[in-house]
Amino acid sequence: MDPAEPRRIRWAVGLTRAGMWWEALAAAFWPLAVVLALVLAALAFGATDLLSSRALSWVMAAVALAALLTAGWGLRRFRRPSAEAALLRVDLALPGRPLATLRDRVAVGAGDEGSAALWQAHLARMQAAAMAARPVAPDARLRWRDPVALRLVGMVALVMALIFAPAGQLGQGIAALGATFRPAPEARPGAEAGPSWEGWAEPPAYTRRPTLYLNALPEGQRLELPKGSKLSFRLYGEGAGIDQDIGAAVAGGDPAAPEFMAERDGVIEVAGRRFDVTVLPDAAPEVAPGQAPERRADGRLVQEFTASDDNGVAAGQAVIALDLAAVDRRFGLAPDPEPREAVALDLPLPATGSRKQIRGRLVGDLSRHPWANLPVTVSLKVEDGIGQQGASQPMRMVLPGRRFFDPLAAALIELRRDLLWSRDNAARGARILRAASWQPEGFMDAELYKGLQGAVGTLESGNLTEETRNKLAQVLWDAAVALEDGGLADALQRMQQAQERLSEAIRNGASPDEVQRLMDELKQATDDYLDMLAQQQGEDPAERFDRSPQNRQQITGDQIQQMMDEIQRLMNEGRMAEAQELLEQFNRMMQNLQVTQSEGGEGGRQRPSDRLAETLRDQQKLADEAMRQMQDQYGQWQQGEQGQGSQDNRQLADRQRELREDLGRQRGLLPGRGTPQGEEARRQLDEAGRAMEEAEQALREGDPGGAMERQAQAIQSMREGMRALGDMAAQDRQAQQGQGQQGGPEGPSGDPRGRRGLEQPYNRPPQTDPLGRALSGDGGSINGGDPLAEGPDPARKARDLQDEIRRRSGQRERPREERDYLGRLLENF
Repeated sequence: MDPAEPRRIRWAVGLTRAGMWWEALAAAFWPLAVVLALVLAALAFGATDLLSSRALSWVMAAVALAALLTAGWGLRRFRRPSAEAALLRVDLALPGRPLATLRDRVAVGAGDEGSAALWQAHLARMQAAAMAARPVAPDARLRWRDPVALRLVGMVALVMALIFAPAGQLGQGIAALGATFRPAPEARPGAEAGPSWEGWAEPPAYTRRPTLYLNALPEGQRLELPKGSKLSFRLYGEGAGIDQDIGAAVAGGDPAAPEFMAERDGVIEVAGRRFDVTVLPDAAPEVAPGQAPERRADGRLVQEFTASDDNGVAAGQAVIALDLAAVDRRFGLAPDPEPREAVALDLPLPATGSRKQIRGRLVGDLSRHPWANLPVTVSLKVEDGIGQQGASQPMRMVLPGRRFFDPLAAALIELRRDLLWSRDNAARGARILRAASWQPEGFMDAELYKGLQGAVGTLESGNLTEETRNKLAQVLWDAAVALEDGGLADALQRMQQAQERLSEAIRNGASPDEVQRLMDELKQATDDYLDMLAQQQGEDPAERFDRSPQNRQQITGDQIQQMMDEIQRLMNEGRMAEAQELLEQFNRMMQNLQVTQSEGGEGGRQRPSDRLAETLRDQQKLADEAMRQMQDQYGQWQQGEQGQGSQDNRQLADRQRELREDLGRQRGLLPGRGTPQGEEARRQLDEAGRAMEEAEQALREGDPGGAMERQAQAIQSMREGMRALGDMAAQDRQAQQGQGQQGGPEGPSGDPRGRRGLEQPYNRPPQTDPLGRALSGDGGSINGGDPLAEGPDPARKARDLQDEIRRRSGQRERPREERDYLGRLLENF
């Protein structure tokens, strides 16, 4: 290439020629590359261990022949790319082929001034076009040369070997090939050829230790192996043998390839080579239960546990057995129980990662088991990779189960338990059912009465088989649930089915008419469910639910209607994804609703600002924990320690997601739709939700500093939203004072029972507003009416200062000394 050409053109032509070299090599030698990749992958995965020496020789001869053929095929097709070819390729990619023009000479009119000027102008224009030269991307057209994609097979095999093949296995395979084709050493005069050997020590797979090639170990090095390691040898030549005392040989093995397990310390001698072996003992795994599980409303067993092993826990179980000595053997439990096997539940273990230290939680639904609500013992058992077991001390407890408070439902469940305890209770059960169904008018419907009479006939038949008993137990369970819930379960199921149909229609892009019809069905099903909840008001709920205002959040029917109107509005605007998310939140909320009464109408209803204040406090606590987590990670980094930052960040991210979802539910229930203050509160909560989502993402990406900045933004937005709610509440109170009192002490409707609300389990915050001021006793309002009327508040100033310090300490562009100083300031809050 002409050195006088501009550097840009030389650079473009040079890179293009390098790409043409790759094209030529790839087009000619891609079959050879596939063969070599497959061979390397096979060696990395230990293919040599699967073949005898003779078979390995034949296989390698075939591989060598294939390599020679593909190499010869490539040499015949290889063409060395020239510089002129690269220049031509670059020139063809430019308009007008300026590079070839610059090499042309004038043939006619060379001495004419006009022709010379015209030619120089043309050359100048071509020179400018040539400056746009770029390297041309290579294309070996392998997709046409290899239509069946054999090259991808070789590439995938090689990548899998690099990722998943055991460490050191490739070197062992190459050494085995060398031993196969290595010629036997010539015997020295007067001496006979000695035997040769090869050996490998393979630790158990669960230890995740690499295989050792014994021939490569230095002379005299002590061999340390985990218990249960397999030692394999290959012996060549006459007189080769092994003497060892570390474990029993594997039965049925080839004498020329003996194998045995490392079970104890000892010595191995093979062909004059001695190995002193130390077997590392494998400690038995350990397991311990957490605190005894508390009774849950759904009757499920939730048991925490911890387990550990030096090499990792392989499996675990929780074994539940009846504690017969602790059973109150009266009434239906007086007969001897029918034998039942202990219940075994598998302990949940992590699918990936280390299993040396495990902290988990066992969850099981045994509410229908015959031992539910009876004394049992729970023993946790774990096992490691070689079968060693560890067990905890039996823990005595009452097996969790569902509790029934309706008298007839409780009697049916007790009868069911007695029948499952022993079929000898059949006659007694028949008498109890006859007594329970005597004169059913007024408290038992005809269908239930008919079913109980059928059960009486079955019990009195005298031929109660185990299968019949089990079917009858299921009938009694269904009847008790129907009595206990009073049809509430069916109403909830209809509402859930309507919600599922509406969700499916939204996902499938149904027509607006179809979506509207399904929305009407959901509204009707919701009304039926709420009416069923209201009918339970006549029962005594003191034993079932804690209705104290400190532990409940109440939601009125108007707020539920507002949430459904919000779903309708989102669908009308075509925002189906947001409508789907709000619909799922609505379904989860409705599953937890319970009916309550409030004294005097408004006295028992928690204001939206109270719940928002609780969320604000939770967000502040989460931000503080993120700050401490960042400080801990920084300290561990300085000390060179490997901490648990990644797992802690995931836990913080999960908590951030829960707060964001809870804030979204509150946003859908905010009052004041259409008012300036209500819309401002919604806008601020939207901004807070977006900041929370960005904080969650930052935590999952291991960026606690960025998360803290987003959390500070979320806190500020929630405060602004609460300010708007406070302004709206103040205006409402002023309007009510202007209108005067309406209605008597029994409420506007004159109903002495007050207004009916819907409540969810919720921890009510302390009786202070989010700005730290005390609330007055009249309905929880802020002293003075206006939430901002008391002037500057010291608690708010302190929180604002803390947020500003936290924001600045999370800015990584600041000097480290300044951020350390800010971190020390935060420790004083």
